[in-house]
Amino acid sequence: MERSRVVDYYSRFDEWGRLDREPLEFMINMHYIRESLPATGLVLDNGAGPGKYAMELARSGYRVTLSDLTPASVDMARQKAQEMKLSQQFEGFHVLDATHLNGIADETYDAVLMLGPLYHLQLEQERQAAVQELHRVTKPGGVVFAAFQSRMRMSINSLQSPQHWKPNDSMDAIRSFMQKGTFDHRDQGRFTGAYYFHVQDVVPFMEQHGFETVHLIGSSSLKAMLTDEQELYWKERGEERELFHYLIEAAKDPSILGISSHLLYIGRKL
Repeated sequence: MERSRVVDYYSRFDEWGRLDREPLEFMINMHYIRESLPATGLVLDNGAGPGKYAMELARSGYRVTLSDLTPASVDMARQKAQEMKLSQQFEGFHVLDATHLNGIADETYDAVLMLGPLYHLQLEQERQAAVQELHRVTKPGGVVFAAFQSRMRMSINSLQSPQHWKPNDSMDAIRSFMQKGTFDHRDQGRFTGAYYFHVQDVVPFMEQHGFETVHLIGSSSLKAMLTDEQELYWKERGEERELFHYLIEAAKDPSILGISSHLLYIGRKL
């Protein structure tokens, strides 16, 4: 897919605001990222967008390098770091393509995040190139966090709201999507062309590129199964906090991976 489409989309889209409006994904990811990170070290947030994860890691004392394909996102991240008085924790802010991390030296980072690029790389060789770069810049024994989107969850979305996910508004289109994994929204201005993985393909894909699997979690957990009315019940009982804790715990149950829209792979470089 043309990189210009990704840049155009994220130059307009409020990714920081999305994570604020839908906090569960961020909360779950940060819970498991913190659980697996070394106590200190250098971290690369590759495909960081406006840097919400990077800021949280910088606030926790990590030295962070931030990169993204979209110049506007990198500019916003730099501005956020200044506003939060975290600039001193950053090694740099770079406009880079995840498939070619030019200027990033081999085996530099104790941990690397790649929480977006694989969504947008529709060609197999591009996905392979991105993961090879992830491997290259990570120190031996370093931990990596890579995000994927679930093909089954997208098929469920299409079945439930076909008019919202054109061209997946016919059974033939949904069957074709399930076979290929690629999706290009027919409506202008909607989510860019994307690639969705079968859940069972994520671990083999990462392991064949030199990583040892630690966890594969469902970043969205069971959230998609709860309506606003159902969530309100738990809020009115005063148990919203307990609900969120349960959803965080449930995220590592393999039985929910197919219904979670986002997946988080955690691995170590061999």
